[in-house]
Amino acid sequence: MAEKRDYYEVLGVGKTAGDADIKKAFRVLAKKYHPDMNPGDKGAEAKFKEAQEAYAVLSDPEKRRQYDQFGHAAFDGTGGGGGFDFSGMDMGDIFGDIFGDFFGGGSRRRANDGPMKGANLRTSVRITFEEAVSGCEKEIEMVLKDECKTCHGTGAKPGTNPETCPKCGGKGKVVFTQQSFFGTVQNVQSCPDCNGSGKIVRDKCSDCRGTGYISSRKKIQVSIPAGIDNGQSVRIREKGEPGVNGGPRGDLLVEVVVSRHPIFQRQDMHIYSTAPVSYAQAALGGEIRINTVDGDVLYEVKPGTQTDTRIRLKGKGVPSLRNKAVRGDHYVTLVVQVPTNLNAEAKEALRRFDDAVGGTLKRAGQNDDAAKEKPKKKKGFMDKLKESLDDM
Repeated sequence: MAEKRDYYEVLGVGKTAGDADIKKAFRVLAKKYHPDMNPGDKGAEAKFKEAQEAYAVLSDPEKRRQYDQFGHAAFDGTGGGGGFDFSGMDMGDIFGDIFGDFFGGGSRRRANDGPMKGANLRTSVRITFEEAVSGCEKEIEMVLKDECKTCHGTGAKPGTNPETCPKCGGKGKVVFTQQSFFGTVQNVQSCPDCNGSGKIVRDKCSDCRGTGYISSRKKIQVSIPAGIDNGQSVRIREKGEPGVNGGPRGDLLVEVVVSRHPIFQRQDMHIYSTAPVSYAQAALGGEIRINTVDGDVLYEVKPGTQTDTRIRLKGKGVPSLRNKAVRGDHYVTLVVQVPTNLNAEAKEALRRFDDAVGGTLKRAGQNDDAAKEKPKKKKGFMDKLKESLDDM
């Protein structure tokens, strides 16, 4: 059998954590791993039971004292704690306290006949790099639901009304109990008969077939703000799912996908690119043309510019989403182009240039002996003395 983890570690709290911190930690884990939220996930079920066990001990002052003194041995009969039987526990009160607001019970519960905002919808739109920088207008098509005009959203045939669900009594949720190694556990789930609505339609509207909504394809204008980045979303108010019982519609969230640019790269509000500089321009200086999102600009290259020199074009970057008058910069890396495939005339000119600046350019095709001859070593005093002795 696998060794149990430390209960404090399971809940992610320290050993000095108070009751409120322990309850808060368990609330987060239980919502995340509850079987109703993860149907069929055995791993989540195991983590949920592990969290249950940890909370059952640490939320009870006496059990916590025993655990702090003897560890897990306090409850398996091997330590000095005398053991603890989990099977006799009733977790109903714990879940009634913690999950009242999550599953619809308690003082925060919302009545089924109250107005509720509709669900949000999501879609995406692709734009160019330049459109992301300057902003643009896009038109998208979406299938949206609208309240059926025949039944006014009730789903019932005109002249009839939906009935209160007899299974849940109009609450939309049912409570059931099950046995676990912790004892009797109460769970809350949506009513299977009315799908959580609290009402059942006996005579369905022929236009919407009892759904209460009519779906149709619509065109929606999306204003893309200047400076938006890849993956960010534009929220369009009340273009989502219809509300319930007179509640407002949800929102439409449009995720922006920015196409890659062949020249420019973006990082936050700055733009990066490279620009070629000829060998002569790098040596002598001169004017070059640089591509930017605002069009071409002229830049004066300084004489003696080395390759990979980075220059800054101030205010040529991406505008801020909050204030498009504030812009980042454009950084350009200058890449010196070394000439290739030179003709004879160009090669000779390059050799003359190298000679003029005192270079050691190896002459292509030079095979004379003088070129191959190694420079003579200058004779020192000992060399001259040796020669004198050899002549005697």
